[in-house]
Amino acid sequence: MSGFLNSIGRLRAPKRSPTTTPTGQTGFFDPLPSPGLEFTSPPTTTASSTLSGGPKPLYLCQPFIKAALVKGSFKTIVTPPKYVDVNEWVAINLFDFYHNLNHFYGALTDFCTLQNCPTMSAGPTLNFLWPDQNQRLVSLPAPTYIDFVMSWLQKLLDDENVFPTKSGRDFPSSFAYTAKHIYKHLFRIFAHLYHAHFEQIVHLSVEAHFNSLFAHFLAFGKEFDLLVVKDLMTPQGMGQGVSELGERWREMGILES
Repeated sequence: MSGFLNSIGRLRAPKRSPTTTPTGQTGFFDPLPSPGLEFTSPPTTTASSTLSGGPKPLYLCQPFIKAALVKGSFKTIVTPPKYVDVNEWVAINLFDFYHNLNHFYGALTDFCTLQNCPTMSAGPTLNFLWPDQNQRLVSLPAPTYIDFVMSWLQKLLDDENVFPTKSGRDFPSSFAYTAKHIYKHLFRIFAHLYHAHFEQIVHLSVEAHFNSLFAHFLAFGKEFDLLVVKDLMTPQGMGQGVSELGERWREMGILES
């Protein structure tokens, strides 16, 4: 992705984020609809008891919560190099996160099936939804949802109007919004893989790699104000899943507060 152009003045500095949602941007998401808004199925008694003191997810248990390839602060690897345009830096990193996460998902496709994962769940009461052709939010099996997201993202990454690679092409004025949108849906895939497939990740002995990728992803999202923690909240305001993992990593000093 080194061909991304410098285009000074779009995202001017880390922690800058869009304040409004641009209108008329549906062309970015053709021919697939934009991934749907977040929300959850109503909590059940079982789910509520899990949240209030049931067994912890495996990824929050020792030694797995500390498994990592990278030690110390992620600050140096998320800060843009000197003289590199922030838009280009964000674009390159989103490209890398997409491909690295896709490699992990590829190793888990035998486990993430229609039968094993009938919903795109990321916590006891958290089920991400997808808009159908009439823009009604519907629940989909996780592999179907993830395939839709990855196909949608690949089309965006290949779109010169969104991710310019040719000389003389600037990033669009809506790039900050698009970047945040992409980040949110990569976040959802991480959330599902941690919730539903961390046991298989441990079985494959790649938990240190996966934790390091996700910690890098969270640090990058914080640096550029891409991370929206409410994406992993229930209507009752309770954090679930990887939102708790991020909080634990901040307490442990793995991530900056």
